[in-house]
Amino acid sequence: MKNKLKLGQAAGVVAFAIIIGAVSMSSSSTVDARTSLKENRTVNAGVALGLTEAADATELLTAGVTSALTYYGADVSVAQNDSNVVTASAQGAQVGNTAQETEQANEASQTPTAAQTCGYTNLGMSVISSGNLNIRQEASTDSEVIGILTNHNACELLEDAGEWYKVTSGKVTGYVNKQYLVTGDEAEAIAEQEIKTVATVNTETLNVRAEKSTDAAVLSQVGNSEAFTVNSVADGWVEISVDDSVGYISQDYVTLAQALPTAKTIEQVKYGDGVSDVRASVVSYALQFVGNRYVWGGTSLEKGVDCSGFTMRILGKYGISLPHSSRAQPSYGTKISASEAKPGDLFFYGSGRSISHVAIYIGNGQIVHASNKRDGIKVSNAYYRNPICVARYLPD
Repeated sequence: MKNKLKLGQAAGVVAFAIIIGAVSMSSSSTVDARTSLKENRTVNAGVALGLTEAADATELLTAGVTSALTYYGADVSVAQNDSNVVTASAQGAQVGNTAQETEQANEASQTPTAAQTCGYTNLGMSVISSGNLNIRQEASTDSEVIGILTNHNACELLEDAGEWYKVTSGKVTGYVNKQYLVTGDEAEAIAEQEIKTVATVNTETLNVRAEKSTDAAVLSQVGNSEAFTVNSVADGWVEISVDDSVGYISQDYVTLAQALPTAKTIEQVKYGDGVSDVRASVVSYALQFVGNRYVWGGTSLEKGVDCSGFTMRILGKYGISLPHSSRAQPSYGTKISASEAKPGDLFFYGSGRSISHVAIYIGNGQIVHASNKRDGIKVSNAYYRNPICVARYLPD
């Protein structure tokens, strides 16, 4: 008499254990059908069975065997005859050594990667030692630059174009030189280090407070759709770094998500009529340093600089002498309204009327500034905080 269990074609991963009556077991061994794909073999009780990519392989197992089988889309048959012999055969099967290993493998396969968590299906990560990686309109060094990637920025690979990849990153879609991107496991390893929790403001204006309380002092205000790296979340409050200050915003008015750093558009350098060549040059020069370090008290554009050191060095190249102090810099220019701002003007921020931060306006509602230790020199919305004042230094 023969009792046979037929397991049909699997749509996913299936694991099962066959446990036959207790007998004295010989020393445990492992059988791997990879060593002989079309061979019938008999093994003693107590074995841990491993079939991997078996092709018409049949194992004969004596009673007492526990066999953990994991297979993908394969037909697996198990039968017991009157001689207390179990036959397990598989076509294209992949089998784990133990049920515990199978369970661990299944759990690992279900854990999303950093790329999957952030919505990438074909992840690329930029790897550059300094400066920026240009994203171009076409796959040519003669083509227009439409965006920039800094080191360890993420992108979705859309197309392999010889020496170039067509990518999309942030709001930019274009071509990147292939030699500065890594893919596969190498990209995923970088992504695991770079992934961060980001809070995106989902209300028109949100107060940043000094403490986790609506009674605490307002340090500044941030605008709708502005995104900030999260330091911590507790008691309904999200701790963020706003430039060189730490503050708290209500969790009720932000969307929290895992994200990887992405490209910045440089559409802002496409000025309209009436912008002088010197202003265009100031912005172009300042954008070269996006991604470089923030260092409090620093004045080196390459090795590290703070907010006022950044504006001092950038405008200094064009003959404008400024002190190394965001509080003092407004008095060296002419105050104007924010609506009158042109590329090269300076935006000043702070709490109340006390100035603590400065940035360079680059057009189209954008600024470039040395933000904080975490973000370094970056491009932001000019109204990510309410500016206290705007000052002009360059001639028209």
